[in-house]
Amino acid sequence: MEEEDESLEKLLKWAAEMGITDSTIQNPSRSRNCLGHSLTVSHFPEAGGRGLAAARDLTKGELILRVPKTALFTTECLLKSDQKRSLAVNRHLFLSPSQILIVCLLYEVGKGKSSRWYTYLMLLPRCYEILATFGPFEKQALQVDDAIWAAEKAVSKAESEWKQAIKLMEELKLKPQLLSFKAWLWASATVSSRTMHISWDEAGCLCPVGDLFNYAAPGEGEESNIGIEDVEGWMPAPCLPKGDTTDVLDSEKFNGHLRRLTDGRFEEDVNSYCFYARNNYKRGEQVLLSYGTYTNLELLEHYGFLLNENPNDKVFISLEPGMYSCCSWPRESQYIDQNGKPSFALLSALRLWMTPANQRRSVGHLAYSGHQLSVDNEISVMKWLSNNSRVMLNSLPTSKEEDALLLCAIDKIQDIYTAMELKKVLSDFGGEVCTFLENYGVQCRQRGAKLSLSRKTKLSMQRWKLAIQWRLRYKKTLADCISYCDYTVNCLLNDNVPTGRIK
Repeated sequence: MEEEDESLEKLLKWAAEMGITDSTIQNPSRSRNCLGHSLTVSHFPEAGGRGLAAARDLTKGELILRVPKTALFTTECLLKSDQKRSLAVNRHLFLSPSQILIVCLLYEVGKGKSSRWYTYLMLLPRCYEILATFGPFEKQALQVDDAIWAAEKAVSKAESEWKQAIKLMEELKLKPQLLSFKAWLWASATVSSRTMHISWDEAGCLCPVGDLFNYAAPGEGEESNIGIEDVEGWMPAPCLPKGDTTDVLDSEKFNGHLRRLTDGRFEEDVNSYCFYARNNYKRGEQVLLSYGTYTNLELLEHYGFLLNENPNDKVFISLEPGMYSCCSWPRESQYIDQNGKPSFALLSALRLWMTPANQRRSVGHLAYSGHQLSVDNEISVMKWLSNNSRVMLNSLPTSKEEDALLLCAIDKIQDIYTAMELKKVLSDFGGEVCTFLENYGVQCRQRGAKLSLSRKTKLSMQRWKLAIQWRLRYKKTLADCISYCDYTVNCLLNDNVPTGRIK
């Protein structure tokens, strides 16, 4: 811990020398630490670990950190500073911008203390839990076919990109350990999880100190959250009655929502990456950054974490082909939200699907406007959703109650010190726990033997835990959908809900 604190102090001192500052003064005098005026490094055990806290009361929209372009880790900067590297890269322009940035990162790591970025590179995480790092056991632990497929695709993509870049890395004479797929995965995960958007390079840039912000999902605790009523502004125009524009969102309002999806950007006029407070913060509160809108599976794929309460999470439910063709909503807009409620588009599509084909044209404008078509139609929609959610839930190998117990078992295993304690956990939980321990060669030996889990086993256990947390959240959403639909049906049958608009 002391060693980490010392490395952090070195980073903040190095950052100050690079011109990184949290001061609101345009040209602050150089200090030994780039933070202290607006931000300070702190630890948040239940909310992302190490992050940035407010050093004083902050106001929403206030500039809180500025990182000059010269301090950004970009392909452009790295190629300008090294002719050998630049010439080699120019012979491999078929590689993607991200692949080139990954190679440049490994090249800088290989330079050791002679690298200008050494202090920053030494404080980067040594391991990540993005989907591309999931082994066969962790992938299967996701249980849901779409999630397993996403993990397999991520691993396959990483392997393919590594093989494509091997020749360039060999030309640059990288050390053998930096040529390995393991090293590539680390660098790829660093680029995936820590880069910031810049307009001149789609690979983005690594932003020292700026990458210490933890994530907050757009819409979380914000007044600008987009609700169901806002979606009407994006409905297909032919479905609106002529002249009916009262529900269409003003384009400026829509663009305003898009602008608030992130809280940091490169600003040409000051030639710096600038970060702004997304909310009002009291001194000591964690200051969060929105990277954009992501589902939990996407967060796991790109960043290696997930949120228990993610307003952007979705569960997609299988629809018959005819359901997609009876409306013009894109498939990605038809889902169940994290609270178990069908999205505006899904509800609209199902209402139309449950309407006889020869009547759909006459009621289409009502469905697209968010209105119930009839009590019977609404009951049919809710029953269909409830039944299909139940089928999906029952098709999975474990229940959400079993998953919750399994998470407790994993926590217990991490705190176990003897083989006897491990044996007790196995007798209580068995199943998936036994399979995991067998896969990683963890055995119950003699009675009083001390249990030692290897670093590899501990890392895999963390990924396994993430997989269970993801599938548990998925199951809770389906269970909530069943409850919501059944409750709605009961209300409709008891005539407690008028047949007007549902929001």
